[in-house]
Amino acid sequence: MALIELRNVTKRYRVGEQEINALAGIDLEIAQGEFAAIIGPSGSGKSTLMHLLGCLDTPSTGTMTIDGMDVSRASSNKLAEMRNQKIGFVFQSFNLLVKLNVLQNVELPLIYAGIPSSVRREKALAAIERVGLTERVNNTPLQLSGGQMQRVAIARALVNSPKIIFADEPTGNLDSNTGATILEMFRELSRQGSTIVLVTHDNGIAAQAARRIEIRDGRIVNDTINPPQPVAA
Repeated sequence: MALIELRNVTKRYRVGEQEINALAGIDLEIAQGEFAAIIGPSGSGKSTLMHLLGCLDTPSTGTMTIDGMDVSRASSNKLAEMRNQKIGFVFQSFNLLVKLNVLQNVELPLIYAGIPSSVRREKALAAIERVGLTERVNNTPLQLSGGQMQRVAIARALVNSPKIIFADEPTGNLDSNTGATILEMFRELSRQGSTIVLVTHDNGIAAQAARRIEIRDGRIVNDTINPPQPVAA
């Protein structure tokens, strides 16, 4: 069974008197451990699709199953539970709290999950070590480079050991070399069994993923496997 499965998923919004069909019948399967990029121009529906996949909303019609659970008509509490237990998010703007240090930022999802403080610290330090920032645990975001801030964001996404990491334009605020380092980190996480779903408008970024899913006008128009990327030394 696929980790993520969508069948004839649509999403409609009403703006005034106008009804907007953001997604017009999406069929999609993503397996555990895949690194997939969803690409499309502005207004294509890719952000709406990510919104649904991240359990931030439910489809208008169709079915959506994540890790064996039908979330198509799930309550807001069930969606929040899924996000907290199964999903990690990484954003273009990092979304770090500037008054908290690295350790405190990474601990946040564990606080929301009600994890005891001693366990929180252990898990957060392990996630920070995983992204290579152990020496920065006491720094605030304003004392870090853009690449370091994104690595903190990845550590925060990893700290609950989620099955799926959703990344929305995660290299958009980074220079090309730092962006390449972040993409290699995602590839390594995928090799370790994490499922990575990345949203981008950049063909060059999408080419770095194992799979490229192109969406236009609310429909998947192309779904291809990319050539394998060399493993960084």
